[in-house]
Amino acid sequence: MAVGKNKRLTKGGKKGAKKKIVDPFSKKDWYDVKAPSMFAVRQIGKTLVTRTQGTKIASDGLKGRVFECALADLQNDEISFRKFKLMAEDVQGRNVLTNFHGMNLTTDKLRSMVKKWQTLIEANVDVKTTDGYLLRVFCIGFTKKRQNQIKKTCYAQSTQVRAIRKKMVEIMMREVSSNDLKDVVTKLIPDSIGKDIEKACQGIFPLHDVLIRKVKVLKKPKFDVGRLMEMHGEGSGTKTVVTETGEKVERPEGYEPPVMETV
Repeated sequence: MAVGKNKRLTKGGKKGAKKKIVDPFSKKDWYDVKAPSMFAVRQIGKTLVTRTQGTKIASDGLKGRVFECALADLQNDEISFRKFKLMAEDVQGRNVLTNFHGMNLTTDKLRSMVKKWQTLIEANVDVKTTDGYLLRVFCIGFTKKRQNQIKKTCYAQSTQVRAIRKKMVEIMMREVSSNDLKDVVTKLIPDSIGKDIEKACQGIFPLHDVLIRKVKVLKKPKFDVGRLMEMHGEGSGTKTVVTETGEKVERPEGYEPPVMETV
């Protein structure tokens, strides 16, 4: 061994040998994740974040986290193939308030619907809600046999497929563009849009398994705490004003008292 090459031995002991091992979980806190008021179960679960230290704030580490939940967990029902994505937008105390971020179906449900001897019809559309959210909505449907049909296949002609797709886009546009995000999510929970499409297309070709298979949030309006609180059912559109005698009067937000002619 060449002299002067092994510098470690000359400096007296190993460098950093006595570094204390600290459990990283001792520096973390648990927060409750809350779903918006459209869902029956408001408590989704808990999430972990490192405590505020210096310039690194805990709430900044939580904002933007996406939680994926099965609809069965959010609604206490049997429909387990629909999944909702909820994004953390605000932190209040130990509660993380989430907002709708997307919806899709489980892979096994989609795969189980695709079969031979039928036509698969898909459509998608970009549409804006009344409160400024730009959503991309995807729809899927399948042709089905008529009653007492002997023929094995039930293929639709390309003109019928185009007509059905046009109807799908039309209904999705109508249902989303005339409502705000809260109403759209309320419609997605039982998938009433899919049922409307199925009913509307019966005249063109009988369909089954018509579902909104995915919803993506492409653009969001500027973050508004008031709107998020409304989503969580804590802030309401009306203000409660207490009069001099003490009775409560419901007033709409932004209420202006009428101008008096004489004082």
